[in-house]
Amino acid sequence: MSWIGIVILGGCAIGLLAVAALARREYRARDMQHWLGAYLFPAAPSGRIGTPLDGDEPVHVFIAICDHFEPEFGRPSRSVSLARVDRWVNEYPRLFSDFGDSDGRSPQHTFFFPQDEYAPEYLDRLAELRTAKFGDVDVHLHHDGDTAAGLRDKLEAFRETLYYRHGLLRRDPDTGEIVYGFIHGNWALCNSRVDGRWCGVDQELTVLLETGCYADFTMPSAPSDTQTATMNSLYYARDLPGQRKSHDRGLRATVGRPAPANQLLMVQGPLVFDWSQRKGGLLPRIENGDLHAGRPASWRRMQLWLKAGVHVAGRPNWKFVKLHTHGCKDGNIDMLLGPEMQAFHRDLAFQAARDGRFHYHYVTAWEMALLVHQAEAGARTPDLSSLTQPSPMRLPVLTN
Repeated sequence: MSWIGIVILGGCAIGLLAVAALARREYRARDMQHWLGAYLFPAAPSGRIGTPLDGDEPVHVFIAICDHFEPEFGRPSRSVSLARVDRWVNEYPRLFSDFGDSDGRSPQHTFFFPQDEYAPEYLDRLAELRTAKFGDVDVHLHHDGDTAAGLRDKLEAFRETLYYRHGLLRRDPDTGEIVYGFIHGNWALCNSRVDGRWCGVDQELTVLLETGCYADFTMPSAPSDTQTATMNSLYYARDLPGQRKSHDRGLRATVGRPAPANQLLMVQGPLVFDWSQRKGGLLPRIENGDLHAGRPASWRRMQLWLKAGVHVAGRPNWKFVKLHTHGCKDGNIDMLLGPEMQAFHRDLAFQAARDGRFHYHYVTAWEMALLVHQAEAGARTPDLSSLTQPSPMRLPVLTN
Protein backbone atom coordinates (compact mmCIF):
# COMPACT_ATOMS: atom_id res chain seq x y z
CA MET A 1 0.00 0.00 0.00
CA SER A 2 1.28 3.44 -0.91
CA TRP A 3 1.90 6.11 1.69
CA ILE A 4 -1.08 8.04 0.30
CA GLY A 5 -3.34 5.07 0.98
CA ILE A 6 -1.98 4.74 4.49
CA VAL A 7 -2.66 8.42 5.15
CA ILE A 8 -6.22 8.07 3.85
CA LEU A 9 -6.91 4.98 5.95
CA GLY A 10 -5.41 6.66 8.99
CA GLY A 11 -7.58 9.71 8.47
CA CYS A 12 -10.69 7.53 8.13
CA ALA A 13 -9.82 5.67 11.33
CA ILE A 14 -9.33 8.91 13.22
CA GLY A 15 -12.64 10.21 11.86
CA LEU A 16 -14.49 7.07 12.94
CA LEU A 17 -12.97 7.25 16.39
CA ALA A 18 -14.04 10.89 16.68
CA VAL A 19 -17.60 10.03 15.61
CA ALA A 20 -17.69 7.14 18.10
CA ALA A 21 -16.47 9.42 20.89
CA LEU A 22 -19.08 12.05 20.02
CA ALA A 23 -21.82 9.41 19.90
CA ARG A 24 -20.78 8.02 23.27
CA ARG A 25 -20.72 11.49 24.84
CA GLU A 26 -24.17 12.31 23.47
CA TYR A 27 -25.52 8.94 24.58
CA ARG A 28 -24.55 9.74 28.15
CA ALA A 29 -25.55 13.40 28.01
CA ARG A 30 -29.05 12.53 26.82
CA ASP A 31 -29.47 9.60 29.25
CA MET A 32 -30.31 7.40 26.28
CA GLN A 33 -29.46 4.24 28.21
CA HIS A 34 -32.99 4.41 29.64
CA TRP A 35 -34.78 4.15 26.31
CA LEU A 36 -32.59 3.72 23.22
CA GLY A 37 -32.76 -0.08 23.27
CA ALA A 38 -36.56 -0.04 23.46
CA TYR A 39 -36.67 2.56 20.70
CA LEU A 40 -34.51 0.52 18.34
CA PHE A 41 -36.13 -2.82 19.22
CA PRO A 42 -39.73 -2.14 20.28
CA ALA A 43 -41.66 -4.95 21.94
CA ALA A 44 -44.70 -4.20 19.77
CA PRO A 45 -45.16 -2.48 16.40
CA SER A 46 -45.42 1.27 16.83
CA GLY A 47 -47.65 1.81 13.85
CA ARG A 48 -45.17 4.22 12.32
CA ILE A 49 -45.86 5.41 8.84
CA GLY A 50 -43.43 6.47 6.18
CA THR A 51 -45.46 9.50 5.17
CA PRO A 52 -48.35 11.28 6.88
CA LEU A 53 -50.87 9.55 4.61
CA ASP A 54 -50.23 6.02 3.40
CA GLY A 55 -53.04 3.97 1.90
CA ASP A 56 -56.59 4.98 1.12
CA GLU A 57 -58.14 4.97 4.58
CA PRO A 58 -58.94 8.35 6.18
CA VAL A 59 -56.50 9.40 8.88
CA HIS A 60 -57.76 11.26 11.93
CA VAL A 61 -55.10 13.28 13.75
CA PHE A 62 -55.90 14.54 17.25
CA ILE A 63 -53.71 17.45 18.38
CA ALA A 64 -53.51 18.42 22.05
CA ILE A 65 -51.09 21.07 23.30
CA CYS A 66 -50.39 20.43 26.97
CA ASP A 67 -48.82 23.49 28.55
CA HIS A 68 -46.70 23.32 31.72
CA PHE A 69 -48.18 26.75 32.43
CA GLU A 70 -46.06 28.50 35.06
CA PRO A 71 -46.78 32.24 35.37
CA GLU A 72 -44.15 32.58 38.09
CA PHE A 73 -41.36 30.94 36.10
CA GLY A 74 -38.11 32.75 36.89
CA ARG A 75 -39.71 34.27 40.01
CA PRO A 76 -40.76 37.61 38.54
CA SER A 77 -42.94 40.15 40.29
CA ARG A 78 -46.66 39.38 40.64
CA SER A 79 -47.43 42.10 38.08
CA VAL A 80 -45.21 40.38 35.49
CA SER A 81 -46.84 37.01 36.19
CA LEU A 82 -50.30 38.51 35.80
CA ALA A 83 -49.26 40.22 32.59
CA ARG A 84 -48.22 36.84 31.17
CA VAL A 85 -51.62 35.35 31.96
CA ASP A 86 -53.46 38.41 30.66
CA ARG A 87 -51.56 38.17 27.40
CA TRP A 88 -52.85 34.64 26.88
CA VAL A 89 -56.42 35.57 27.77
CA ASN A 90 -56.48 38.70 25.60
CA GLU A 91 -54.49 37.56 22.57
CA TYR A 92 -55.39 33.91 22.09
CA PRO A 93 -59.00 34.47 20.92
CA ARG A 94 -57.97 37.34 18.65
CA LEU A 95 -55.14 35.39 17.03
CA PHE A 96 -56.77 31.99 16.59
CA SER A 97 -60.55 32.39 16.40
CA ASP A 98 -60.43 32.54 12.59
CA PHE A 99 -58.77 29.11 12.33
CA GLY A 100 -60.82 25.94 12.27
CA ASP A 101 -59.93 22.24 12.12
CA SER A 102 -61.74 19.60 10.05
CA ASP A 103 -64.78 20.14 12.30
CA GLY A 104 -64.55 23.95 12.20
CA ARG A 105 -63.31 24.12 15.78
CA SER A 106 -60.76 26.70 16.95
CA PRO A 107 -57.31 25.63 18.21
CA GLN A 108 -57.40 24.32 21.78
CA HIS A 109 -54.82 24.79 24.54
CA THR A 110 -54.74 22.88 27.83
CA PHE A 111 -53.21 24.84 30.70
CA PHE A 112 -51.72 22.45 33.26
CA PHE A 113 -51.53 24.87 36.15
CA PRO A 114 -49.02 24.24 38.98
CA GLN A 115 -50.55 23.71 42.39
CA ASP A 116 -47.44 25.27 43.90
CA GLU A 117 -48.04 28.58 42.07
CA TYR A 118 -51.71 28.93 42.95
CA ALA A 119 -53.20 32.40 43.21
CA PRO A 120 -56.91 32.94 42.50
CA GLU A 121 -56.36 35.78 40.05
CA TYR A 122 -54.46 33.49 37.66
CA LEU A 123 -57.20 30.87 37.56
CA ASP A 124 -60.04 33.38 37.31
CA ARG A 125 -58.43 34.66 34.12
CA LEU A 126 -57.81 31.22 32.62
CA ALA A 127 -61.42 30.27 33.38
CA GLU A 128 -62.43 33.01 30.92
CA LEU A 129 -60.58 31.24 28.10
CA ARG A 130 -62.21 27.94 29.01
CA THR A 131 -65.66 29.55 29.04
CA ALA A 132 -64.91 31.02 25.61
CA LYS A 133 -64.12 27.44 24.40
CA PHE A 134 -60.47 27.98 23.58
CA GLY A 135 -59.11 25.37 25.94
CA ASP A 136 -59.14 23.79 29.35
CA VAL A 137 -57.30 23.72 32.69
CA ASP A 138 -55.79 20.67 34.38
CA VAL A 139 -53.25 19.97 37.14
CA HIS A 140 -49.48 20.40 37.22
CA LEU A 141 -47.37 19.84 40.34
CA HIS A 142 -43.80 20.43 41.50
CA HIS A 143 -42.82 18.78 44.76
CA ASP A 144 -39.71 17.38 46.41
CA GLY A 145 -39.10 15.00 49.30
CA ASP A 146 -42.85 14.44 49.57
CA THR A 147 -44.87 11.62 51.12
CA ALA A 148 -47.97 9.83 49.84
CA ALA A 149 -50.06 11.58 52.50
CA GLY A 150 -48.61 14.98 51.66
CA LEU A 151 -49.19 14.44 47.95
CA ARG A 152 -52.78 13.37 48.57
CA ASP A 153 -53.47 16.48 50.63
CA LYS A 154 -52.06 18.75 47.92
CA LEU A 155 -54.02 17.13 45.09
CA GLU A 156 -57.30 16.93 46.96
CA ALA A 157 -57.15 20.55 48.12
CA PHE A 158 -56.18 21.85 44.68
CA ARG A 159 -58.83 19.73 42.97
CA GLU A 160 -61.51 21.16 45.26
CA THR A 161 -60.27 24.71 44.77
CA LEU A 162 -60.25 24.47 40.98
CA TYR A 163 -63.73 22.99 40.88
CA TYR A 164 -65.57 24.95 43.55
CA ARG A 165 -63.70 28.27 43.50
CA HIS A 166 -63.07 28.60 39.76
CA GLY A 167 -65.60 26.34 38.02
CA LEU A 168 -62.82 24.28 36.40
CA LEU A 169 -62.26 20.52 35.97
CA ARG A 170 -65.34 18.30 35.66
CA ARG A 171 -67.22 15.44 37.35
CA ASP A 172 -67.31 11.87 36.15
CA PRO A 173 -71.01 11.29 35.35
CA ASP A 174 -70.98 7.73 36.74
CA THR A 175 -69.06 8.17 39.98
CA GLY A 176 -69.73 11.87 40.57
CA GLU A 177 -66.03 12.26 41.33
CA ILE A 178 -64.16 15.42 40.36
CA VAL A 179 -61.52 14.35 37.84
CA TYR A 180 -58.37 15.94 36.47
CA GLY A 181 -55.47 15.35 34.07
CA PHE A 182 -51.93 15.51 35.40
CA ILE A 183 -48.41 16.54 34.43
CA HIS A 184 -45.58 16.04 36.92
CA GLY A 185 -43.12 18.88 37.40
CA ASN A 186 -39.50 18.17 36.47
CA TRP A 187 -40.75 15.01 34.70
CA ALA A 188 -40.20 13.06 37.95
CA LEU A 189 -43.44 11.05 37.94
CA CYS A 190 -43.47 8.13 40.38
CA ASN A 191 -40.14 9.21 41.90
CA SER A 192 -38.40 8.41 38.62
CA ARG A 193 -35.31 10.63 38.79
CA VAL A 194 -32.14 8.67 39.37
CA ASP A 195 -31.15 11.00 42.22
CA GLY A 196 -34.61 10.79 43.84
CA ARG A 197 -35.24 14.55 43.63
CA TRP A 198 -38.46 16.41 42.78
CA CYS A 199 -40.90 13.79 43.99
CA GLY A 200 -40.28 11.30 46.81
CA VAL A 201 -43.45 9.23 46.38
CA ASP A 202 -42.86 5.76 44.96
CA GLN A 203 -46.61 4.98 45.04
CA GLU A 204 -47.60 8.13 43.15
CA LEU A 205 -49.78 6.38 40.55
CA THR A 206 -52.07 5.02 43.27
CA VAL A 207 -52.44 8.46 44.86
CA LEU A 208 -53.29 9.96 41.47
CA LEU A 209 -55.95 7.33 40.78
CA GLU A 210 -57.49 7.65 44.20
CA THR A 211 -57.75 11.45 43.93
CA GLY A 212 -59.48 11.42 40.53
CA CYS A 213 -56.74 11.57 37.91
CA TYR A 214 -58.18 10.42 34.58
CA ALA A 215 -54.81 10.31 32.72
CA ASP A 216 -51.19 11.37 32.97
CA PHE A 217 -49.62 13.51 30.21
CA THR A 218 -46.03 13.84 31.52
CA MET A 219 -44.14 11.81 28.91
CA PRO A 220 -41.95 12.00 26.90
CA SER A 221 -39.21 13.52 29.01
CA ALA A 222 -36.08 12.64 26.99
CA PRO A 223 -33.30 13.71 27.31
CA SER A 224 -34.08 13.54 31.06
CA ASP A 225 -33.18 10.39 32.99
CA THR A 226 -36.88 10.11 33.85
CA GLN A 227 -37.72 8.95 30.31
CA THR A 228 -39.55 5.61 30.28
CA ALA A 229 -38.60 2.55 28.26
CA THR A 230 -42.17 2.68 26.92
CA MET A 231 -42.49 5.40 24.30
CA ASN A 232 -44.83 6.55 21.55
CA SER A 233 -47.61 4.75 23.34
CA LEU A 234 -51.03 4.96 24.96
CA TYR A 235 -50.96 2.51 27.84
CA TYR A 236 -51.95 1.77 31.43
CA ALA A 237 -49.63 1.58 34.40
CA ARG A 238 -49.99 0.75 38.09
CA ASP A 239 -47.75 1.00 41.11
CA LEU A 240 -45.40 -1.95 41.61
CA PRO A 241 -44.72 -2.52 45.32
CA GLY A 242 -41.25 -1.46 46.36
CA GLN A 243 -40.42 -0.02 42.95
CA ARG A 244 -39.91 3.49 41.63
CA LYS A 245 -40.81 4.51 38.06
CA SER A 246 -43.64 1.98 37.95
CA HIS A 247 -44.86 3.53 34.70
CA ASP A 248 -41.73 2.43 32.86
CA ARG A 249 -43.84 -0.28 31.23
CA GLY A 250 -47.51 -1.13 31.17
CA LEU A 251 -50.49 -2.54 29.30
CA ARG A 252 -51.15 -1.00 25.91
CA ALA A 253 -54.54 0.55 25.13
CA THR A 254 -56.19 -1.80 22.63
CA VAL A 255 -59.40 -1.89 20.60
CA GLY A 256 -61.89 -4.26 22.22
CA ARG A 257 -60.22 -4.23 25.63
CA PRO A 258 -61.65 -1.92 28.31
CA ALA A 259 -59.46 0.11 30.62
CA PRO A 260 -57.97 -2.22 33.25
CA ALA A 261 -59.08 -1.68 36.82
CA ASN A 262 -56.73 0.16 39.17
CA GLN A 263 -54.41 1.36 36.40
CA LEU A 264 -53.77 4.89 35.15
CA LEU A 265 -53.96 5.87 31.49
CA MET A 266 -50.63 7.23 30.26
CA VAL A 267 -50.88 9.51 27.21
CA GLN A 268 -47.47 9.97 25.65
CA GLY A 269 -46.28 12.44 23.06
CA PRO A 270 -43.88 11.64 20.20
CA LEU A 271 -40.27 10.61 20.71
CA VAL A 272 -38.27 10.01 17.52
CA PHE A 273 -34.94 10.98 15.98
CA ASP A 274 -34.85 13.94 13.62
CA TRP A 275 -32.16 13.11 11.08
CA SER A 276 -32.74 16.31 9.13
CA GLN A 277 -31.12 18.33 11.91
CA ARG A 278 -27.90 16.72 13.11
CA LYS A 279 -25.44 17.73 15.77
CA GLY A 280 -22.04 18.20 14.23
CA GLY A 281 -23.63 17.17 10.94
CA LEU A 282 -23.67 13.55 12.17
CA LEU A 283 -25.92 12.74 15.12
CA PRO A 284 -29.70 13.21 14.96
CA ARG A 285 -31.65 15.60 17.10
CA ILE A 286 -34.23 14.24 19.56
CA GLU A 287 -37.77 15.17 18.54
CA ASN A 288 -39.89 15.08 21.69
CA GLY A 289 -42.86 17.28 20.81
CA ASP A 290 -41.59 20.29 22.78
CA LEU A 291 -42.75 23.63 21.39
CA HIS A 292 -40.34 26.41 22.27
CA ALA A 293 -38.94 29.62 20.86
CA GLY A 294 -36.21 27.93 18.83
CA ARG A 295 -38.42 25.12 17.61
CA PRO A 296 -42.01 26.11 16.77
CA ALA A 297 -44.69 23.80 15.43
CA SER A 298 -44.45 23.23 11.68
CA TRP A 299 -45.68 20.85 9.02
CA ARG A 300 -42.19 19.33 8.85
CA ARG A 301 -42.32 18.53 12.55
CA MET A 302 -45.87 17.26 12.20
CA GLN A 303 -44.61 14.59 9.81
CA LEU A 304 -42.18 13.43 12.52
CA TRP A 305 -44.97 13.41 15.10
CA LEU A 306 -47.08 11.28 12.79
CA LYS A 307 -44.17 8.90 12.21
CA ALA A 308 -44.11 8.28 15.97
CA GLY A 309 -47.41 6.49 15.37
CA VAL A 310 -49.02 7.03 18.78
CA HIS A 311 -52.33 5.17 18.57
CA VAL A 312 -54.62 2.66 20.23
CA ALA A 313 -53.60 -0.84 19.11
CA GLY A 314 -55.99 -1.93 16.39
CA ARG A 315 -56.85 1.61 15.28
CA PRO A 316 -53.65 2.87 13.54
CA ASN A 317 -55.45 5.50 11.46
CA TRP A 318 -56.29 7.47 14.63
CA LYS A 319 -53.11 9.41 15.39
CA PHE A 320 -52.66 11.00 18.82
CA VAL A 321 -50.29 13.98 18.78
CA LYS A 322 -49.75 15.16 22.35
CA LEU A 323 -47.38 18.16 22.37
CA HIS A 324 -45.97 20.06 25.33
CA THR A 325 -44.61 23.50 26.03
CA HIS A 326 -43.86 26.01 28.78
CA GLY A 327 -46.12 28.82 27.70
CA CYS A 328 -45.01 31.44 30.22
CA LYS A 329 -41.30 31.37 29.45
CA ASP A 330 -39.85 34.40 27.72
CA GLY A 331 -39.54 33.66 24.04
CA ASN A 332 -41.96 30.74 24.16
CA ILE A 333 -44.92 33.01 24.74
CA ASP A 334 -43.94 35.12 21.72
CA MET A 335 -43.78 32.02 19.52
CA LEU A 336 -47.00 30.46 20.81
CA LEU A 337 -48.87 33.76 20.40
CA GLY A 338 -47.16 34.75 17.20
CA PRO A 339 -46.89 34.24 13.44
CA GLU A 340 -45.13 30.85 13.68
CA MET A 341 -48.16 29.26 15.34
CA GLN A 342 -50.54 30.92 12.92
CA ALA A 343 -48.49 29.54 10.03
CA PHE A 344 -48.76 26.05 11.52
CA HIS A 345 -52.55 26.25 11.60
CA ARG A 346 -52.61 27.53 8.01
CA ASP A 347 -50.41 24.61 6.94
CA LEU A 348 -52.76 22.11 8.55
CA ALA A 349 -55.72 23.63 6.73
CA PHE A 350 -53.78 23.55 3.46
CA GLN A 351 -52.93 19.87 3.84
CA ALA A 352 -56.53 18.97 4.69
CA ALA A 353 -57.80 20.85 1.63
CA ARG A 354 -55.14 19.20 -0.50
CA ASP A 355 -55.82 15.63 0.62
CA GLY A 356 -59.30 14.49 1.61
CA ARG A 357 -57.88 11.60 3.65
CA PHE A 358 -56.29 13.95 6.18
CA HIS A 359 -58.61 15.01 9.00
CA TYR A 360 -57.18 16.99 11.90
CA HIS A 361 -58.90 17.78 15.17
CA TYR A 362 -57.93 20.27 17.88
CA VAL A 363 -58.68 18.69 21.27
CA THR A 364 -58.01 19.28 24.93
CA ALA A 365 -56.19 16.77 27.11
CA TRP A 366 -59.53 15.60 28.55
CA GLU A 367 -60.95 15.08 25.08
CA MET A 368 -57.86 13.18 23.95
CA ALA A 369 -58.38 10.72 26.82
CA LEU A 370 -62.03 10.28 25.82
CA LEU A 371 -60.95 9.52 22.25
CA VAL A 372 -58.64 6.80 23.55
CA HIS A 373 -61.68 5.22 25.21
CA GLN A 374 -63.76 5.62 22.05
CA ALA A 375 -61.15 3.67 20.13
CA GLU A 376 -61.00 1.01 22.86
CA ALA A 377 -64.78 0.65 22.60
CA GLY A 378 -64.44 -0.15 18.89
CA ALA A 379 -65.42 3.14 17.24
CA ARG A 380 -64.14 3.36 13.67
CA THR A 381 -65.02 7.03 13.19
CA PRO A 382 -64.35 9.44 16.06
CA ASP A 383 -67.41 11.07 17.56
CA LEU A 384 -66.16 14.58 18.20
CA SER A 385 -69.64 15.96 18.86
CA SER A 386 -69.94 13.97 22.08
CA LEU A 387 -66.73 15.33 23.59
CA THR A 388 -68.33 18.50 24.92
CA GLN A 389 -71.11 16.50 26.56
CA PRO A 390 -70.84 14.69 29.91
CA SER A 391 -68.28 11.93 29.57
CA PRO A 392 -69.42 8.30 29.36
CA MET A 393 -66.01 7.24 30.66
CA ARG A 394 -66.06 5.24 33.86
CA LEU A 395 -63.01 5.60 36.05
CA PRO A 396 -61.48 2.39 37.42
CA VAL A 397 -62.99 1.44 40.78
CA LEU A 398 -60.19 0.96 43.26
CA THR A 399 -60.25 -2.07 45.53
CA ASN A 400 -58.01 -3.04 48.40
